[in-house]
Amino acid sequence: MSTADRLTMPLGEAIFSLRAIRRLKPDPIPDADLCDILEAAIRAPNGGNTQPWHFVVVKDAALRAQLGTLYHEAWWAKRHDAGIRGPEDLPRHYQPAMRLADEIAQVPVMILICATAKGPGAMGSVIPATQNLLLAARALGYGGAFTGFNFMVDAELRSLFGIPDQAFIAGTVTLGRPLGKHGPVRRRPLPELVFGEQWESPPVWAVDPEGVQFTAAGPPGPERPA
Repeated sequence: MSTADRLTMPLGEAIFSLRAIRRLKPDPIPDADLCDILEAAIRAPNGGNTQPWHFVVVKDAALRAQLGTLYHEAWWAKRHDAGIRGPEDLPRHYQPAMRLADEIAQVPVMILICATAKGPGAMGSVIPATQNLLLAARALGYGGAFTGFNFMVDAELRSLFGIPDQAFIAGTVTLGRPLGKHGPVRRRPLPELVFGEQWESPPVWAVDPEGVQFTAAGPPGPERPA
């Protein structure tokens, strides 16, 4: 069965239920599923078909432990820079991210997303590839989250995984079977985010899926942590 044949979840269901999943089971991901997820990633549109991406897939337990230590240090360093000294200072919505920082070494797969060309053009290709990766994972029953912790430990990651200087580490994705559930997701109404022709000019065509025009009633409540 081809990768395309396996990814049978309706596109609308995948998009409208995809969320950042930070609580993951430690169960290994079969190689066949990883192949299908990454086959979907490399099918993304990209500039001139240059395909300026590489993916470092980390499954080895010892490497995941080292990566987990780097992630934990980087995550808390960023919190300290914001004046947060410990768990007692964290706002509630940070709790799932803190849990991931504590438990990331148990995540079965972590993927370093790398761009092999420099400049915004490369990112314009790597970003769609990452979204393809996440959507394919969703279709196969996996969850994950994109993180940017790598910028704070770039040199350490390059040394650990042998990543050359000419490659740019754009971000990382965690993958595994969710402990929580995917969607539905809550998002702010279109008129707060989409403008027509001019900034802060909501278009009259901004309507919800039921055909009712949105009103700027304020953002919805936060999603329940996954």
